[in-house]
Amino acid sequence: MAATRLSAISLYTGAGGLDFGFEAAGFRTAVALELDPVACRSIRRNRPGWSLIEGDIHQVSSGEILRAAGLRVAEADILIGGPPCQPFSKSSYWVNGDARRLDDPRADTLTAYLRVLRDTRPRVFVLENVFGLVYKGKDEGLRHLLDGVASINREAGTRYTVSWKLLNAAHYGVPQLRERVFLIGSRDGQRFAFPRQTHAPRDRPQLLGDNMEPYRTAWDAIGDLPETPRDPSLTVGGKWGALLPSIPEGHNYLWHTNRGGGLQLFGWRTRYWSFLLKLAKCRPSWTIQAQPGSAIGPFHWCSRKLTRREMCRFQTFPDDVILDCGRTDVQKMLGNAVPSLLAEVLAREIRRQLLGDRRGLSGLKLMPPVRPAMPTPEAVEPVPIRYRELIGHHPDHPGEGRRSRHQRPVVSPTALSLLQSNHPRSGRTPAGTLRPAQ
Repeated sequence: MAATRLSAISLYTGAGGLDFGFEAAGFRTAVALELDPVACRSIRRNRPGWSLIEGDIHQVSSGEILRAAGLRVAEADILIGGPPCQPFSKSSYWVNGDARRLDDPRADTLTAYLRVLRDTRPRVFVLENVFGLVYKGKDEGLRHLLDGVASINREAGTRYTVSWKLLNAAHYGVPQLRERVFLIGSRDGQRFAFPRQTHAPRDRPQLLGDNMEPYRTAWDAIGDLPETPRDPSLTVGGKWGALLPSIPEGHNYLWHTNRGGGLQLFGWRTRYWSFLLKLAKCRPSWTIQAQPGSAIGPFHWCSRKLTRREMCRFQTFPDDVILDCGRTDVQKMLGNAVPSLLAEVLAREIRRQLLGDRRGLSGLKLMPPVRPAMPTPEAVEPVPIRYRELIGHHPDHPGEGRRSRHQRPVVSPTALSLLQSNHPRSGRTPAGTLRPAQ
């Protein structure tokens, strides 16, 4: 690793997922700005050397950010951040029929990011967001950002050139299927080439033959941790918790439908995708949720909730990070975070391509090891008697654009094919109407 520590301004820092990855690639967080007091306490405990501003970005001037960082205008090497943009999330789209998007006051977080970019003028910027930002026919958030960057160039005389791409973290060694959009811009006009995919599903040998490794799995991530920690808070309760042991590893409630291998307790695709969703040792984790309900996974293959350390591993946080707040806050911070390994991969490429540091770097610091001796799948238990009264005909989801009694599940084609390969791939595929980087 090169000795030079490049300076980063971090907005919407949260638990520090982006920052930990950039830190592993040789950057230092010169200043972090975060509103949530629980996240701020976590930052102070885990990274006491960071300059931290606890406050609302709308109430903090760009000058204050620069002063806290000890930097002048145009001196920062990079600006990073993931503005919270629920109006552009796919779940918001499905729940509400159509999100308010740019008319929603929460979309102002994009404008605030652009304001700091304009005022600080770093050499490079990185903006991360949910894939709904580039959803086909619903990409006005992306257009708003690109128009804003063009306006900054006209006003400040910069030449920010933006590349953007939808990335799946599992394609880069993260043991979790998680799709996010990244916009990366260089002040001197250089276009960023996103790193090529390095990992692929084990059952796609045509890709693995192209110098790719198999996906890192849930076992790779947490196989060294206790399978049955003595913590009663990890018990899955509620109406459906006792049904979880009857679902095999790597499946969800769809197992108990007319297209699954269990009993017909539910209609096909009439529940949220994460309903009774269980990890498989041989596959990556499904996306860690920020605000799960009592029956919303992913759950451990031992039919329990995940520990905070396990969730940190799936997000590839450094093992020295300690989250000592309540479980609800832990889940919120981790569910909203960027996997740190994915951030490290991007940071190394930014350093090489856009910041002129072409010296060789050692191996990725946050890459999970390949763990040997994977155990066989856990045994499936019978369906408890109390659920057997549900056996019968349950209609499938009525189809595109209509709703059943329960909300349509949120699922990407990749996740659906990994869950059960003999089931048809369905649902919307996120894509931008503006052309992303290749």
